[in-house]
Amino acid sequence: MRFAVAGAAATLLVAAGATMGQSQMDLNAKAGSDLQKSDQQLNAVYNKLRARISDAGKKSLQAAQQSWLRFRDQECEFETMGTVGGSIHSMVRAICLTRLTDQRIKDLEAQLNCKEGDLSCGGQ
Repeated sequence: MRFAVAGAAATLLVAAGATMGQSQMDLNAKAGSDLQKSDQQLNAVYNKLRARISDAGKKSLQAAQQSWLRFRDQECEFETMGTVGGSIHSMVRAICLTRLTDQRIKDLEAQLNCKEGDLSCGGQ
């Protein structure tokens, strides 16, 4: 199990753009900054979609978003259990949150790009 966690941590370091001379604090800060950017982009896309949909759609979108946020946070809590207590934990958690947030952005953007009358699109 330790080898699996160490291997995953090493992979995450490479994914985070780790190079010689960067401290864990620097890597944590970079991952946190990336998460903030993704959160800002998510909020912008969410608000843009919200402005385009019906009142019933807004209510449904809000409920879906609240559920998704709980899922995202709980999923990353689960995925990062192996790093709890370690200096790498905040970076690994931020990378997880960013990954899921970026996917949510794509999902909401797909809703924004629906053609009128497409019944697979919510909130019309």
